[in-house]
Amino acid sequence: MHRLHPASVLVVLLLACMAPASAAAQDQVPYQWRNVAIGGGGFVTGLVFHPSEPGLLYARTDVGGAYRRDAASGRWIPLTDWLGQADANLTGIESLALDPSDPGRVYLAAGTYTHERAGNGAILRSDDRGATFRRSDLPFKLGGNELGRGNGERLAVDPGDGRVLFLGTRAHGLWRSGDHGASWQRVDGFPALATSDSASAVNHAGRRQAIGIVFVVFDPANGRAGEPTPVVYAGVSSREGGLFRSDDAGRSWAPVEGQPTGLRPSHMVRDARGDFLLSYGDEPGPDRMNDGAVWRYSPARGAWTDITPAPQSTDGEGDGFGWGAVAVDASNPDVIVATTFRRWQPRDEVYRSIDGGRHWTPVLAASEFDHAASPWTAQATPHWMADIEIDPHDPDRVLFVTGYGVWASRDMRALDRGGTVRWVFDDAGLEETVPLDLLSTTQGAPLVSGLGDIDGFRHDDLERTTTQFAGPRYSNTESLDYAGQDPLHLVRAGHLHHPDPAVVRVAQSRDGGRTWTAFAQEPPATDGEGRVAVAMSADGARVVWHARGGPHWLTTNAGRHWQRVEGLPHGAITAADRVDAARWYALDPSDGGLYLSGDGAARFQRVSVGTGPVDARYRVELLPAPDTRGLVHVVAGDRGILHWSGEGLEPVAGVEVAHAAGLGAPAAGSEVPALFVAGVVDGVDGLFRSDDGGRRWLRIDDPQHRFGSLRMLTGDARVPGRVYLATGGRGVIYGEPAR
Repeated sequence: MHRLHPASVLVVLLLACMAPASAAAQDQVPYQWRNVAIGGGGFVTGLVFHPSEPGLLYARTDVGGAYRRDAASGRWIPLTDWLGQADANLTGIESLALDPSDPGRVYLAAGTYTHERAGNGAILRSDDRGATFRRSDLPFKLGGNELGRGNGERLAVDPGDGRVLFLGTRAHGLWRSGDHGASWQRVDGFPALATSDSASAVNHAGRRQAIGIVFVVFDPANGRAGEPTPVVYAGVSSREGGLFRSDDAGRSWAPVEGQPTGLRPSHMVRDARGDFLLSYGDEPGPDRMNDGAVWRYSPARGAWTDITPAPQSTDGEGDGFGWGAVAVDASNPDVIVATTFRRWQPRDEVYRSIDGGRHWTPVLAASEFDHAASPWTAQATPHWMADIEIDPHDPDRVLFVTGYGVWASRDMRALDRGGTVRWVFDDAGLEETVPLDLLSTTQGAPLVSGLGDIDGFRHDDLERTTTQFAGPRYSNTESLDYAGQDPLHLVRAGHLHHPDPAVVRVAQSRDGGRTWTAFAQEPPATDGEGRVAVAMSADGARVVWHARGGPHWLTTNAGRHWQRVEGLPHGAITAADRVDAARWYALDPSDGGLYLSGDGAARFQRVSVGTGPVDARYRVELLPAPDTRGLVHVVAGDRGILHWSGEGLEPVAGVEVAHAAGLGAPAAGSEVPALFVAGVVDGVDGLFRSDDGGRRWLRIDDPQHRFGSLRMLTGDARVPGRVYLATGGRGVIYGEPAR
C-alpha cells in the first residue's frame, strides 16, 4: 500500500535534482507554506475526542479536510494537505473515527460528492495520529458536502477489537472491516430501509440525495477485550423508525422496539449508566429542519423517554426547528447538552441539563463571546450547530460547531452558579474558507481576498485576521480587480444568498480596500442570480460588468449609467490592459477566440482564430502584464497557457494543463514577472514557478503540500517568489522560498 504524507510540518527541505535545464519540470525548490489568517469560515461538521487521552481532539469539515488539535499550541493541524488536484474529492470528510484502545489510530471516510462526476470515496487510515495515512479505495461514493453531513458518526471502531470497523453509507448499506480498515465487505444482513427512498431527502436545489446510515454506535456493556463487541446500534435517516440493533457483532439486525417515528435520528451517544441519548429532526439538515426532538433510550428497561429541551414555537411565525446534536458528561450522566438546529426565532441555542434531562437551561442567553481571534465573527450568529461535545476529561470545556467554525467554553459550570459562560472562537489554524478571487497590487495591503459566505478581507498582516470589507456586504465576493495605474483603486462584485434588489452588487474602493462605496445601480435586466465578474481599466475610469450567461455592460460613472458592450459573445471573459486605459481584452471559452478593444471596452473585435473550446471544468482567466502594454497571458485549462503580444496566440512551452495561473513580482535582477502555474508541466502535475516567461520551470510544491483543488492563484506584486493559492476549502495558502 502506498504511504502518503500529509502536512505535519511547514517546511520540507528537498534536494534539487541535478537534471539539465531542459528537464524543466524536474527542477525543484523548497517552499514554506502557511495559511493567510482568517480563522474558521466554513462548516465544521463533526468533533471527536479520544475517550482516554486528555487533549486529543479531531475535527472534520465538509470541504476542507480533517484536523487534529495540538493541545500544547492551541492550534489545529491540517491532516489532508497532501491530497492533490486529482484527489480533491477526498477533501470532504464524511466521517471520522478513533480507536478507543489505541490513541495513535485515526480513520477518515473521505469523499465530498455522490454525483456522477465525482470519484469514489476512500478510507484514509493512520496509526500515527494523522502524520501519515494509508488509503483504501471504496467501490462507492461518499457525500461529505451533501445533506446530512453534520450527522454521525457513520464510521466507528469496535472498542473491544480495534481491527473491526463499521461504515454506514448513503446508498450502499452497512460495511465492515476486520483488518483496521484495509479491506471492506458489505453486511448483507442490514435492513433494506438504509437504501430505500425514505432514507433520502431533497436539497435546496430540489435534487434528491441519499442519506442512508448516519451513525454506528457500539455498546461495550457486554463486550470483552480482544473480541468483537456483540451489541451494535446503527441509525438510518428515515422517519419510519431508523434505529437498529445487532446482538451478534453486526451479522444480523432488527429495529429497536418502542422507538419514536415521524422523525429522523441524527446523533446517538451513550452515557455512563448505559442509557443512550438521541437527537432527531424531520430532515437531515443543514438545508432544512422544521421539527425535532431529543429522546433517552434505556436498553435495560426497553424504555423511551422524551427529554426534548424546548417546545416548538407556537407564535405561528416562521418555520419550526430541529435538534442538531446531544452530548453527555463522560463522568456524570445527569449532565447533558443539546443544540437546536435552524431555529430562526429568537435564535439557535445550546441547552444544558444537570438532572438527566428533566429540566433544561439555555446557555447562550447567559454567555459572552470573545471575538478577538477573528473579529469578523462578531457579525455572525451561531447556526448549523450540528455537533456538540463535552470534553471527557474537563466538564467545563464544551465545544459546538457552526457553519463558520468552532466555539469552545472553559467555564461551563459557571452556569450552574448563576454566572456567565465565556466562549472563545477556537479556530487557530483551522482555515476553511473558499476563496473566490485574490488580488495583490504594488500598493496597500499585500493581499485582498474575495471569499465565499463571508464576503472578503483586506489582509494587512498575513499572520492575523485583519479587516473584513466595510461598506456594502455580500455573501460572496466573486470578482476583484484594480486600476493598473492607480493600484489603490479597486472594484469588486458579489452575490447574495438571499437576493435583495436594494443591494447593488458592485462597489469600488479608493483606499486599497479599507472602505467601499456601492455603485449607483446595477445594469438593466439583472435578476440577482448567477456569478458576476467585473474588470477595471488602467486609469480606473471604466468598469465592465458581466453576469453569467448575460451580456456585458460598461459604465464610466460608477453605475449611474450603463451601456451594452458591442461585439462580445455572452460567455466571454474580459480584462483591461494594466498600462493603456483604452486597451481591453476578451476571450470566448467556447472556441478560444481572442477579442480586443481600443476604445475603452465600448466595442470589441475578434483578432485571433479560436484555439478550440476550453473544457468547462477549468476556470479561464486573462492575465495582463503589470507593466507592459499589449501583453496578456490566457489561462485556458486543458489548452495550457497562451500569450498574446500582437502577433497571435502562442502557447507557453511545457504547460499542458493549467488549473490556475498568476503573475508575481520579478526575481531579483529581472524585469520579467514571475509566472506561477498549478497544473501539468512537462508531464508532471504540481505547482510551478517560472522567472523567465516559461522557458524554465521550477516545481515549488512537494508530496506533503498539494492542497486539493486550487481555484485560482496569484503571485505577490512586491515580494519575489511569494504566491497565494485559493483552495477549494483550506482557505488562502501562501508560499515563499524556504530560507
